[in-house]
Amino acid sequence: IPRGLTLELAGDSNDYFGKGLSGGKLVVFPPKGVLFQAEENIIIGNVALYGATSGKAFINGIAGERFCVRNSGATAVVEGVGDHGCEYMKNFGAGMSGGIAYVLDEDRSFYKRLNKELVSFEEVTGKYDVLELKGLIEEHVACTNSLKGRRILEHFSEYLPMFKKVVPHDYRRMMNA
Repeated sequence: IPRGLTLELAGDSNDYFGKGLSGGKLVVFPPKGVLFQAEENIIIGNVALYGATSGKAFINGIAGERFCVRNSGATAVVEGVGDHGCEYMKNFGAGMSGGIAYVLDEDRSFYKRLNKELVSFEEVTGKYDVLELKGLIEEHVACTNSLKGRRILEHFSEYLPMFKKVVPHDYRRMMNA
């Protein structure tokens, strides 16, 4: 999907959704009239955004396993992922070598699923980070009409402490240098 192209899907997608995203925008949301809650149901399959290099993806629902494997520059907003988020291992961030992930940790269990050898997490407190996070959620809601995104924006000050900023150790060292 090259720069300048936007694909919207009212429905669901199988495995390898957005493989090789390279500048465009992908938007997936449930069709009108569905009776399920999007944030509690899988809407795209496994290995979504494999090898993505740039562009954006907004997914109103949950992605399967191995979400954003080998992502080297795309921005993705999703309402949940299966095992192996941001790499192959059964934990989050095992393959992150750069970039930042913002994760909503509503039940305070994220720490148990995080690859602490390669990444660390912290509260989202910096002005730039807060603006970036809120802007991503606003764009996600504008693209997908996400009910969960709307709830978060309506109660942003209550949700903000539940978000965690995930940064690879090597990336942090490089940025500090």
